[in-house]
Amino acid sequence: MFRSLRRVLCGLAAALLIPLGAGAQTARAADTVAAEATAAAEAGAGYWHTSGRQILDAAGQPVRVAGINWFGFETGNYVVHGLWSRDYKSMIDQMRTLGYNTIRIPYSDDIFKSTTVPNSIDFSSGKNADLQGLNSLQILDRIVSYAGQDGLKVILDRHRPDAGGQSALWYTAAVPESTWIANLKALAARYQGQDTVVGIDLHNEPHDPACWGCGDTATDWRLAAQRAGNAVLSVNPALLIFVEGVQTFNGVSGWWGGNLMGVGQYPVQLDVANRVVYSAHDYATSVAQQSWFSDPTFPANMPGIWDKYWGYIFKQNIAPVWVGEFGTTLQSTVDQKWLAALVSYLRPTSTYGADSFHWTFWSWNPNSGDTGGILKDDWQSVDTVKDGYLASVKAPGFPGTGGGGGGGGGGGTASCAAAYTVSSDWGGGFNAEVKVTNTGTTAIGSWKVTWTWSGAQQITSMWNASYTQSGAGVTAVNASHNGAVPAGGSASFGFGGTPGGGGVPSVSCAAV
Repeated sequence: MFRSLRRVLCGLAAALLIPLGAGAQTARAADTVAAEATAAAEAGAGYWHTSGRQILDAAGQPVRVAGINWFGFETGNYVVHGLWSRDYKSMIDQMRTLGYNTIRIPYSDDIFKSTTVPNSIDFSSGKNADLQGLNSLQILDRIVSYAGQDGLKVILDRHRPDAGGQSALWYTAAVPESTWIANLKALAARYQGQDTVVGIDLHNEPHDPACWGCGDTATDWRLAAQRAGNAVLSVNPALLIFVEGVQTFNGVSGWWGGNLMGVGQYPVQLDVANRVVYSAHDYATSVAQQSWFSDPTFPANMPGIWDKYWGYIFKQNIAPVWVGEFGTTLQSTVDQKWLAALVSYLRPTSTYGADSFHWTFWSWNPNSGDTGGILKDDWQSVDTVKDGYLASVKAPGFPGTGGGGGGGGGGGTASCAAAYTVSSDWGGGFNAEVKVTNTGTTAIGSWKVTWTWSGAQQITSMWNASYTQSGAGVTAVNASHNGAVPAGGSASFGFGGTPGGGGVPSVSCAAV
């Protein structure tokens, strides 16, 4: 709701507040998720389809979308934001290391125009070198390709008709329905055979006068979604079709795109079976006030609210439900309680696995004016409080083509091994990931990884661990939420450094 507010790029930093008890519990659950990631590492291969309320991969294994929104293609920059600060590969690497397995990428139809030129990309010190001279669609190609190499999936989101702002309906006078559908089909054709792109979110946040099931072809979003969905599937029948809600159904209003009450009576029916995923958006008071926030029973009333608007679709086994956007600055106690309650409602991965709601958090970007992001204003540091709330609903990653390296440790009842991977190197800097695996027969309570570089590399930032560096020697110690690793389980941390070109050092791991 009130979408223009959240698109103001005012660079507000999210306040670093202490999470409530439920938020702290989500962080402690990260270890269980890491162990499950090892067991389910191959889930997610190929194109996906639906079965009841679950999404299944090409082999019929259930998967869980647990991702992040990275916006910018829908703005006047015509490319994801933050490239003015960092290399795109380093950010995708960081997403993966933090445990996000899917990227939702908003765009506007402006990126299909020959006159559109992406801007605000830093090419200094070798950053984003392979993006020079490319148009928006070509840059999107590179992002999709690298995300796939990293083992992430991508959902493309037709966010707006043009960079000027959100529209209530899926068309405007300047961008008719025919253009919307033609561009959706162009994307389906562009990425045909590239199963990194698993689906398309047809239009972001339809709202009044958009209706659901009213039968008016000019305003009935459900009928429009059927037309567009069938057009996409005529080009690539393997894609998932993500369909958001509206604002009002039968006089009951909610968030823009967040009202799916009409699905029970008027489901989206496509020519290809098992392709529809319904998408809800839900926000806190930092975006707008809603009546349920002032209910005296809040936050205990929230599961009933979510059941009414969209949760029933999952609970009645009608179709999968994906919360494509949710976010908050976390500046108020109400918002903290809301996020803790929503994460609990989404079903912890450790308990339910992939039999859960799907989600992509809003947003990766720190410059979302009324929510902030997972990254802080420097486009590098992680808001660990916000990220910690999401730990229990993160899920295993998907198969990628990235390599590994390094090693150490040994056998015994309490031992570990570490694998060091350089995930991106642009000359002036690099990103790396270290995976710690419990190779012993009992759980370990904490771990320490050490290595010595052969060159002059220096760490510039680290996430999911703390470090000390003396000369070329580095010691990394687990964070509070990922020190305990069960036998056979694993945990990961990542870091950025400078300069690049340093290669892979030998690493050792000690169970402390």
